[in-house]
Amino acid sequence: EAMQQRGLEPDVITFSAAISACEKGGQWERALSLLEEMQQRGLEPNVITFNAAICACGKGWQWKRALSLLEQMQQRGLKPNVITFSAAISACEKGGQWERALSLLEQMQQRGLEPNVITF
Repeated sequence: EAMQQRGLEPDVITFSAAISACEKGGQWERALSLLEEMQQRGLEPNVITFNAAICACGKGWQWKRALSLLEQMQQRGLKPNVITFSAAISACEKGGQWERALSLLEQMQQRGLEPNVITF
């Protein structure tokens, strides 16, 4: 709102940063609300935006929502990266979904993405 009062319109970078801030503050619901708002404004989320939202869901113990976001981004033609998969795996781990986490790890490797320290 403060940006708009000054005649500035938020863009994908602004929304991504705000979603990331919500993730760091444990505000997964607000992060998803911002993701929805940006799309209502006609802005297309990118991989960074989705990564931040998936991380927010993981920190909020929302593994189903994290996996839903992973699916949504792929339906939009965006390619998940190591950060995306690591965040989704972490969300599954927090939700006690170890089989899903292992499945994601396998998918990641099938795509030629190498797991890193964060993934494990």
